[in-house]
Amino acid sequence: MKVAVIGADGRLGRALVAALEEAPWTGPSGPVAWDRPDHDLDDAGAADRVLGRDRPDVVVHVAAWTDVDGCALDPALAMRRNATAVGELATACVERGVSMVLVSTNEVFAGDRAAAYAPGDPVGPANPYGASKLVGEEAARAAFAAVGAIGAEARDGPVAADGEPDSPLAGRVAGPQLAIVRTAWLFGSPGTDFPSRILVAADRALADGRPLRLVADEVGQPTYLPDLAEAITELLGAPVFGGTHHLTNRGAVSRAGWARETFALSGIAPEIEEVPLAAFDRPSRPPRHAVLAPTPLPGGEPMRDHEAAMADYAPALLRWLATTAGSR
Repeated sequence: MKVAVIGADGRLGRALVAALEEAPWTGPSGPVAWDRPDHDLDDAGAADRVLGRDRPDVVVHVAAWTDVDGCALDPALAMRRNATAVGELATACVERGVSMVLVSTNEVFAGDRAAAYAPGDPVGPANPYGASKLVGEEAARAAFAAVGAIGAEARDGPVAADGEPDSPLAGRVAGPQLAIVRTAWLFGSPGTDFPSRILVAADRALADGRPLRLVADEVGQPTYLPDLAEAITELLGAPVFGGTHHLTNRGAVSRAGWARETFALSGIAPEIEEVPLAAFDRPSRPPRHAVLAPTPLPGGEPMRDHEAAMADYAPALLRWLATTAGSR
């Protein structure tokens, strides 16, 4: 099966390409990696052009404008990149009988309740980023609904299908499928993720002799990039993968709690002052409790706890921190 990844040079894209290269069903040439200039979210003809050129069987769309504050300042551009571009890709996929996996976000939900959100729960984005991602989901579903594709309507996890257990592609359905994968709080790229930023902030707070302010009332699910990439790869290996999937590492935690976990692994011990989300004046306000109820993977095993993933990530994170500290 020929799989193309849009956004292959981004954080998740790189992890996904690496995971797909290890999958036996992607063939000896492995996945096709698309990024600028091959595919640009601002280019209305990009999707049609690259699909016609490389002719994949499945496209995994991980590219997005994830600058939530930037989306709030320019919501029209957010809609272009996170919604209109998705609709163009979905239409081009349907026209060629190509399946599609769209990576979306927990921020399509309002985050104003204590219970975790299942795939079929009512949506209600609290900011322009979440709104643009939701419109992207809707555009993809509308395009695939035109051909009655599996996954064109929101489903509570994967759809069952018969197939030989020793052959992940056995029993694959004919026709295109649409999978929407919602996830949250990605980490695993030193220098660009929350653990990196909070360690740098802690280092500065210690140097300045002041407490580090941490948000106590924003709760989410830290999700390790390699784990998410492996989960998407497992999903693609199933005969039927269409539907709406919630894929995160297990364990919900506040930003302050995640920071404390990071400090425990690093040995850094700043003085901490817990504050509400409202204490930070930003163009965009994230949902306070947009926790996702995980859906099962084809193999039946859930993704592991985020604490275990953080422990695996810690050596790379600390090497990065040592290099960064040495350069300051």
